[in-house]
Amino acid sequence: MKYKRFVWLAALIFILSVFNVYSQEILVVDNTIFNRPQRPAAVFDHDDHNEKAQLEEDCSICHHVYDENNVRIEDESSEDSLCSECHSLKKIPENSIPLRMAFHNRCKQCHFKSDKGPVLCGECHIRK
Repeated sequence: MKYKRFVWLAALIFILSVFNVYSQEILVVDNTIFNRPQRPAAVFDHDDHNEKAQLEEDCSICHHVYDENNVRIEDESSEDSLCSECHSLKKIPENSIPLRMAFHNRCKQCHFKSDKGPVLCGECHIRK
């Protein structure tokens, strides 16, 4: 009798664990532009991040737009565009910040400034 209860309890715990893992949406930064990424895509839940960082009001903090003099245009956002639409894989005359550097600079500078959030490679690029 005790054995049957143990089996049922173990099965229930297993089923709930599997359901919990698969019910949580794991979001990552789209890195498909990189031919051979050195690391897995960075894990990033956009909405959760913005809520915790209290960035819900100003999307242009991350989704920035600059004028021809390289001055950030306040309250103008590029949120409907991919980062790779402005940042290419390598430096170009139109934009001297390559995509990888743009990702890392934007995230890490803010994390250092706020003294919160991941800054080491393996904290964002989580290997499975």
